[in-house]
Amino acid sequence: MSTKLIHHPYRPPAGFDAVLPAVHKASTVIFKDTAALKTQQWQDKSGYTYGLHGTPTTFTLEARLATLEGGLHTLLAPSGLAALGLVNMALLQAGDEVLLPDNCYGPNKDFVKVELAQWGITHKVYDPLDAAALSGLITAKTKLLWLEAAGSVTLEFPDLIGLLQVARQHDGLVTALDNTWGAGLAFDAFDLGLPLKGDSRGVDITVHALTKYPSGGGDVLMGSITTRDTKLDQTLKLTHMRLGFGVGGNDAEGVLRGLPSMKLRYAAHDASARLVAHWLTQRSELAQVLHPALPGSPGHAHWAQVCTSAAGLVSVVFDGQRYNVAQVDAFVDALKLFKIGYSWGGPLSLVMPYSLRGMRQFGRFAGAQQGVLVRLAVGLEDPQDLIADLGQALSKLA
Repeated sequence: MSTKLIHHPYRPPAGFDAVLPAVHKASTVIFKDTAALKTQQWQDKSGYTYGLHGTPTTFTLEARLATLEGGLHTLLAPSGLAALGLVNMALLQAGDEVLLPDNCYGPNKDFVKVELAQWGITHKVYDPLDAAALSGLITAKTKLLWLEAAGSVTLEFPDLIGLLQVARQHDGLVTALDNTWGAGLAFDAFDLGLPLKGDSRGVDITVHALTKYPSGGGDVLMGSITTRDTKLDQTLKLTHMRLGFGVGGNDAEGVLRGLPSMKLRYAAHDASARLVAHWLTQRSELAQVLHPALPGSPGHAHWAQVCTSAAGLVSVVFDGQRYNVAQVDAFVDALKLFKIGYSWGGPLSLVMPYSLRGMRQFGRFAGAQQGVLVRLAVGLEDPQDLIADLGQALSKLA
């Protein structure tokens, strides 16, 4: 009976179609004969060879994400951080140098400082708002330039146009953007629409934490890497294969389910975050409200140059002379609708406090020895309810 059940001859009829793609789960992929075994290729998505190298479900998700990002080729990784690490490992070798924006995602910075340093790869940190200064940092060793828009936690929007103009002057320098905040919707990272050394090309690579807006449910860990360059894609793809990166069929299904509503959700997050941000600017308890669409926020002019939307993140800065850490923690604890937790992009609003000490080398927070920043991830609740929640929590600061 076990043999009959394993080798059962029944196959469902072809032609079934539905709103969502089918979920294919596999480690082993069956070849019809030895000729197929010897000729079937996964690199160009023309065939299937092993679960790690793709199934109909993951190929479908990759194709849709390439469309979302404005690229041609996409790879899936187990998390956003895994996708960042893959780019670093695929493009850098001993003796090379990588440049990081001061406000890049902390774990990516740690990966460069610790893991890559052990492999003989050096790094420099640059001011993302000062394109002129970047030129003096690039040498013959510099092979990879990371960008992040907007910056992690402090939400400065970089001078993307200026930074890419500088990068275009150095042949062989690859530019990679952490595009999780923009999500493929706030701007077209591969075509910024403004002249860059004679053309309108944007970055070479985008990395996206699909954990955030594409998933939209706060229940999937996944990342993606997208490019328009076929040669670059092959380099990334081979490293991806050697690392053994794969994603589960059900996780891919979760992201595929989230994609159709992503634009609507992103717009709702954006609209609510702007309402919350403008309300917060009127509160005397706060030293600054950070949100790229606010005229006073660092990099606002750069945001206006390339963007029309601004995601759902708002950060607020409490004056360290006026409020201590315990008071700010009490504010965070007093929030009822905003729950304490990392990440963002789901329906639930989140809050996370950060110490400003040592957070930045450039800009307003360079060398800050005190003060607390609180990041708000505005969810899909009614914004007036969120504002009321913030109001009652701020009233407890005294």
